[in-house]
Amino acid sequence: MAQEDDEEDLAFNVEEVQKIVRDNIEFCLGGNVYSHSRCPQWFTIITEKTLSRLNKLNKPFKYILRMTITQKNGSGLHTAAAYFWDIATDGTCTVRWENKYMYCIVNVWGLALQL
Repeated sequence: MAQEDDEEDLAFNVEEVQKIVRDNIEFCLGGNVYSHSRCPQWFTIITEKTLSRLNKLNKPFKYILRMTITQKNGSGLHTAAAYFWDIATDGTCTVRWENKYMYCIVNVWGLALQL
């Protein structure tokens, strides 16, 4: 049983990461109206808060975060990614958040450190 717990601690926990990201997006963007000039500030706040909370989990991962904030105006957005990694430990999650004025999409990758 203890070995299973150790393996879970070494695996990327999608639900845990999604909650952290959602909390930080909601805290920062909440009911704001889209503002092109405020996007750099929002990127900084969400990124710093998310990476700080992920680091406090004390898990052996390197994290990569990518964020897109776009105004709701009817335009399309398509993205794609491919990975070659250890599916037993590494992982990714995507959080899509929206309000009446904008979309925010955050991708987080967790790459296990080989200790």
